[in-house]
Amino acid sequence: MPGERIAIRDMLADGQRTFSFEFFPPKTDEGERKLWAVLRQLEALRPSFVSVTYGAGGANRDHTVAMTAGIARDTTLTPLGHFTAVNHSVAELRQIIGQYADAGVRNVLALRGDPPGDPQAEWVTHPDGVAYAEDLVRLLKASGDFCVGVAAFPEKHPRSPDWDSDIKHFVAKCRAGADYAITQMFFYADDFLRLRDRVSAAGSDVPIIPGIMPATNVRQIERFAQLSNAAFPPDLAARLHAAEEDADEMRRIGVEAATELCSRLLDEGVPGLHFITLNTSTATREIYRNLGLADRT
Repeated sequence: MPGERIAIRDMLADGQRTFSFEFFPPKTDEGERKLWAVLRQLEALRPSFVSVTYGAGGANRDHTVAMTAGIARDTTLTPLGHFTAVNHSVAELRQIIGQYADAGVRNVLALRGDPPGDPQAEWVTHPDGVAYAEDLVRLLKASGDFCVGVAAFPEKHPRSPDWDSDIKHFVAKCRAGADYAITQMFFYADDFLRLRDRVSAAGSDVPIIPGIMPATNVRQIERFAQLSNAAFPPDLAARLHAAEEDADEMRRIGVEAATELCSRLLDEGVPGLHFITLNTSTATREIYRNLGLADRT
């Protein structure tokens, strides 16, 4: 079995900030080769952990698990395995848990997941599956010594009717055994800080790590923001659209905005930063340098 990596809860309990990267499973052999090259580049930055998402609607599950196992086996990186309920029976979920355990992956992110095809469609529970992320947390905790993370939503979950309901569901995930949370992408620091205050007022002290997506491609980021119900700053959108014919300038603007957001969050005492990389490393490495994080290597 590959060597065990440190649990994310232990990193956070020690008071150290975590700096982590998120990737998606490539669809082609060429995409996979490029991703491994990016992983090697980012390995030099010594991130706290890295994660590989599922495709939309739980697609690419086997590829995600295999990629996560490969990171555990072939790199010095600590992998975080994604784990979603959509389109999976409990028997299939237990099989995935076993695959992660066999690969030495003990850090897992439990997400209910989006419906296949249309993320905004009605969510339908698998007839032999589970309905909520808190059920996934309990399943993982009952299956071994897993360190389990969950999602948090600075602008509330798109399916939550109000903030009270959203915080109630988040706290339920924490009380089911979640060790920490990672947020969906957002662009206003105050949205994150209000979420943190609401969770604290509800009696939960589970660390919440901000999820950061640098806006380096305006069309792509606007599409993601619409799907995730994230408010995209109009002034940033205007600057990016004005530079749309110049990819380097658009990346510079996006990196500058993400650096400012990260700097504010670090000043507010966040427990870490989780960068959604879209399988490239340039913007992330530039933000690292801007924040002085390269010095930690």
